[in-house]
Amino acid sequence: MSQIVPVTSADLDAAEVSWFSALCSDDYQFLGVPDGDLRSSWQHCRDIALTAEEQGFRNILAPSSYQVGQDTLSFVAGMAPLTRKMNFLAAIRCGEMQPIMLARTVATLDHMLKGRLTLNVISSDFPGEVAASAYRYKRSHEVVEILRQAWTQDEINFQGEVYNFENVPTGPAKPYQQNGGPLLYFGGYSPAALELCGAQCDVYLMWPETKDMLTQRMKDVHAVAERHGRTLDYGLRVHMIVRDTEAEAKEYADYIASKLDDEYGKLIRDRAHDSISLGVAHQARARELADKYGYTEPGLWTGVGRARSGCGAALVGSTDQILSKIEDYQKMGIRAFIFSGYPHIDEAKHFGKRVMPELITCSLPHAYGRVPAETPATPLGTGPRT
Repeated sequence: MSQIVPVTSADLDAAEVSWFSALCSDDYQFLGVPDGDLRSSWQHCRDIALTAEEQGFRNILAPSSYQVGQDTLSFVAGMAPLTRKMNFLAAIRCGEMQPIMLARTVATLDHMLKGRLTLNVISSDFPGEVAASAYRYKRSHEVVEILRQAWTQDEINFQGEVYNFENVPTGPAKPYQQNGGPLLYFGGYSPAALELCGAQCDVYLMWPETKDMLTQRMKDVHAVAERHGRTLDYGLRVHMIVRDTEAEAKEYADYIASKLDDEYGKLIRDRAHDSISLGVAHQARARELADKYGYTEPGLWTGVGRARSGCGAALVGSTDQILSKIEDYQKMGIRAFIFSGYPHIDEAKHFGKRVMPELITCSLPHAYGRVPAETPATPLGTGPRT
């Protein structure tokens, strides 16, 4: 299998291999069965992140949703002094915060982390809001444009449908990272989503589907990026069950789904703010097309999606099978992986022990040359105080 479309990091012989911190009430031993020991408390989510860093993961997704758990940016701030190497992929729900203040918040976090910050751009409703898709994406597009101005210009001047700003100095919003600020990761399936990513973002994140479907997804978003004179890198968000043998991995998949009540699983899915999105519909369709054991192609199990919205499938297999899958994805042009498993701490250790030693990993912000070797000359760094 060869590279599907041109990618930004075509010559990169490594991948950014990331884990997931269950900030939004999403950790289980048995899918859909709440376990008090795995609640999304500060202590538990902190321990997931610390375990991921110990296992050598290069980034960790900190999701955002209005569910019992941790506020994303507060959590990342709390983790900054507790970690040394791993990046944080903080989800930002566009429009939730006034965009210039968001730019300053991001700059503060980026300095706290010394450049170990990446951002997952989200365009979805807020609690209590139901907005038209076109409006939400227009709002998100404007937020991202304003963030880019804040990080790369001396002033913000923006006239849009949602926001209007004139001659706002950017000193308070200057990030630690240079050459464009934190990388922007984005996932979405609608034409408006592809337009936002192709025009503004750096890494297009996909949820698990068959390789044929992922291929078409990459071609569709590349066509938009190409129209804007840009290339993207591509990422895959997928759950992981890896064991010494395929039989053990499949047995564990059956085990974690063994107590799942489908009605309760539907309640879990429906409470998420992305539950009516096109991407979620594609994950549901994948479950419908799966065989009687839940597999849509060898090693891709859709059972997880019975109990969660969003990313709804897992790679299931032996160490060699999982390595082969990852290698195939890399050949397609995928440069970023966000893995997770249930329970998150135990599965991070399984993956860390079996698979991580065989992978060449990297940090994409460093590969992009965004992270300076020394503290930059910004107002929060070594530059003149303003």
